[in-house]
Amino acid sequence: MQQELHALEANGTWSLETLPDGKKPLGCKWVYKIKHNSDGTIERYKVRLVILENHKKEGVDYTETFAPVVKVVTVGLVLAVAATKKWELHQMDVHNAFLHGDLHEYVYMKLPPGFHASQPNHVCKLKKSLYGLKQAPRCWFAKLSSALINFGFRQSGCDHSLFTLLVHGVQMMVLVYVDDLIICGNDSAAIQRFKEYLSKFFHMKDLGHLKYFLGVEVARNSSGIFLCQHKYALDIIQEAGLLGAQPVAAPLEQNHQLGLATGRYIDQPDRYQRLVGRLVYLCFTIPELSYCVHTLSQFMQKPREEHWNAAIRIVRYLKGSLGQGILLKSTSDFQLHGWCDSDWAGCPLTRRSTTGWMVFLGHSPISWKTKKQHTVSRSSAEAEYRSMATTCCELK
Repeated sequence: MQQELHALEANGTWSLETLPDGKKPLGCKWVYKIKHNSDGTIERYKVRLVILENHKKEGVDYTETFAPVVKVVTVGLVLAVAATKKWELHQMDVHNAFLHGDLHEYVYMKLPPGFHASQPNHVCKLKKSLYGLKQAPRCWFAKLSSALINFGFRQSGCDHSLFTLLVHGVQMMVLVYVDDLIICGNDSAAIQRFKEYLSKFFHMKDLGHLKYFLGVEVARNSSGIFLCQHKYALDIIQEAGLLGAQPVAAPLEQNHQLGLATGRYIDQPDRYQRLVGRLVYLCFTIPELSYCVHTLSQFMQKPREEHWNAAIRIVRYLKGSLGQGILLKSTSDFQLHGWCDSDWAGCPLTRRSTTGWMVFLGHSPISWKTKKQHTVSRSSAEAEYRSMATTCCELK
């Protein structure tokens, strides 16, 4: 905690001043967290000073707050390109990322717990953004974007968290997810220069070659790049208490009637909501769960026993498929291929059809989705055409 306080002071996060008339200082507290490695071991203990914003008013104390994060499909696309072109993949982490953002509003905060000031009657006037501020993510992303653009990167118009560089034969791409950066390129010396450049502006941690990113394990060999969420899936199984359960061959029963379920409502819907929410993220490396999760997500507000049993069945399926993932092949070409399908009036409640599509870059899957169509199709041909239209939009 004292180390974090020293970092805040060294960064010039605040200055001690007398509280102006008409202003009310915000409270703050310490938040503690343990960060784990991909194998479950403890990497480090983290502590953050978080400001309490429950008294702030939109339009008065802050205005713009939005900050983008990289899209899942962009991550898959960049990794597929890196696998095919044999580019290096590196990862960096920014320490205290939100503390680097420049704050343009007047924000006053009470003295942090454990902070011994020479003027105890004063308050902290924030000069930099702080964790808990609604505008903090935007301030940080603006600061990082400016640094990347000054180095020579161009911000993508399709995904604002993707930055590309092409100078004198050197090609580099950077993906930004808050304070995590994926760096890939065809020149290792240029990548090293870029890392040194970032370290001059921010407190960076070089994590070396990409191995673990946002709960996704990354393994690489001559065949390509393999993405897996083994630890994440194991955590889901353990949380559900099904480590000793019998696996099943399919995640969902055929010809299910979950839309017409009549069982009693479960007592703890938040357990169902949490489980389905975690399964949504697991679809990043297990595409066949897409339809199952799409179906279960329709009953988040009032899940019944049949819906809970179906969710548990998916967990049992995971028990028998641990270590499963997707392979981004190194022998792929750069041709986009799309596949789509649709049922007809499959929803028993609305009679709307369900679209499923998958997009490949060469032989590497990069995007997939299952979604109910917005309107009722009058024939199976109409449902298929709507499915093709949706897939073409994704390809474009």
